Amino acid sequence: MEAFVEQWLLLLGEFARSDGILQGAFMLLPAFLLLELPLNLLVLIGVLRWFVRKPFELPQQSTYRPRVSCIITCYSEGRDVQTTLRSLCEQTYPGYIEMIPVVDGAAVNQPTMQAVRDFRVDPQLYPRRLLRPIAKWQRGGRVSSLNAGLAHCTGEVVMALDGDTSFDNDMVSQMVRHFADPDVPAVAGSLRVRNAWASLTTAMQALEYQLSIHMAKIGLSEWNLVNNVSGAFGAFRRSFLDKIGGWDTHTAEDLDITLRIKNYFGRRPLRIPFEPGAIGHTDAPVTFLQFLKQRLRWDGDLYFLYIRKHRHSFNPRLLGWPNFLMTLITGFFFQLVLPFIIAGYCLAGPLVLPWPRFLALAALIYLVYLGMTLLLYVAMLALVSERPRLDLRLFPVVFVFPLFMLIMRMWSAVAMLNEALRRGHEETSMAPWWVLRRAKRF
Repeated sequence: MEAFVEQWLLLLGEFARSDGILQGAFMLLPAFLLLELPLNLLVLIGVLRWFVRKPFELPQQSTYRPRVSCIITCYSEGRDVQTTLRSLCEQTYPGYIEMIPVVDGAAVNQPTMQAVRDFRVDPQLYPRRLLRPIAKWQRGGRVSSLNAGLAHCTGEVVMALDGDTSFDNDMVSQMVRHFADPDVPAVAGSLRVRNAWASLTTAMQALEYQLSIHMAKIGLSEWNLVNNVSGAFGAFRRSFLDKIGGWDTHTAEDLDITLRIKNYFGRRPLRIPFEPGAIGHTDAPVTFLQFLKQRLRWDGDLYFLYIRKHRHSFNPRLLGWPNFLMTLITGFFFQLVLPFIIAGYCLAGPLVLPWPRFLALAALIYLVYLGMTLLLYVAMLALVSERPRLDLRLFPVVFVFPLFMLIMRMWSAVAMLNEALRRGHEETSMAPWWVLRRAKRF
């Protein structure tokens, strides 16, 4: 080990004595110092602002208790859907909760259909809990299920939930209180990876969810810049959903409806809060191949929505200047442009630079991003984590996380090329081909 460290220091010294360090600095500084560092500082300042403000907030004694309709999209969850329904029955919310599990393709999805049929709500044990299942015998996709549930629900607040996601028992209370403000059309909830220790891949995703969803959205919410209301866990004002026509076809319906809501931000002072106290627990892909297939769809959907479907929506008069600028930076640059820059450097670096210089540069970049990850991880543990002992177990994963993010960024470039050249969104598992064929082609 000492010999390896000594050799690495010699390589770094050689690299520093040459003009290669200047090349490395020019390669590193534009991406990190000029864009990534300010964005992370914006998140950290927002988190600090939230942390300082939180102890001085008085407990809300609101009489606002609207009926809540939970649309639970079900396709192949099997008995897991009963865990979701039970977690909704056990909510501490004193108002009515209407549970609407929509079983897509019920004719062939018999295990999930039977699990919903077998579930019983005891009115003595769970008062003010209503179960209204919907069986869609022919498969129509996730958007079709959401709109079917919307057509039958009666609540003032509508939640869109996944059939394999369970919730802490104060989730509904935490989410609903934001809708007392008439300028709130939607609220984003937080997700945790339920099977975090099933594999190294799920552990990486558990850390990603804590840093990229839980902590980042706390910081962005302080500036009213929440970028997405998760499809697995989000809440909406029913009247606003009716106003914009519910969910739309194609794929990535969560980012799609968030963008459509944000198109009203330039017209009136709306806001989408993030509620860190509302926790959902979901299962992440276990194998690395399953993870890559999921992100192939997710990242390809970003290209489809930003470039094909919603390119005319990116206007400061619609989004408002703060969200317009944030979308340009985080949406277009970080998610559409930066993956190609990183992939280009990784592919061209070994060919352009001598191997000692390339390895030293790679080590320098790794250390910089490791330091940034450690800073965010410590801030997450100290300021925002509601389960610090559980999250402390992820500490060893921090040292591999920068490499994991590098692979994710490079895979994003593959996903966007797949969408640009092959229209990958038309191969989505979120809707069958006969639904997409009838939809508008962008």
